[in-house]
Amino acid sequence: MMNKHNMISKYDSVTSLLSAVSGFEMLCGIEAKNEICPFCDGKHTTLPIEEIIAVGFGNALLTKNNECIYSEMEARSCSEYMTVAQAEELAATDPKHDWRIHLLAPFSERHYQRQGQRHWVLYEKGEGFA
Repeated sequence: MMNKHNMISKYDSVTSLLSAVSGFEMLCGIEAKNEICPFCDGKHTTLPIEEIIAVGFGNALLTKNNECIYSEMEARSCSEYMTVAQAEELAATDPKHDWRIHLLAPFSERHYQRQGQRHWVLYEKGEGFA
């Protein structure tokens, strides 16, 4: 029978192996909600591929190894906002790096890490900057 401890141990073992293969540390997902992890069979929250990387008031970022690739604040109009699908296209061409999406709003802060094709996992959330 699979209990929470076994699932966490299995996840830790798998993520350690995947981190070694991928070239960056895969972070544990939080909030068991909408997606079954293909690596550990546990559930976690993922960012839908059709989402726009923007928060309106605040900033949204796409980073690669902590280097900013896209910032909502640099977009000149709403039509220049990047989507998760566009971020995925970029990340798919260079997958052995640590790709993340950061959504920083007044009352909500969410951080996602790419952990495989079309799989952006929520690893941290906060109360935002207000």
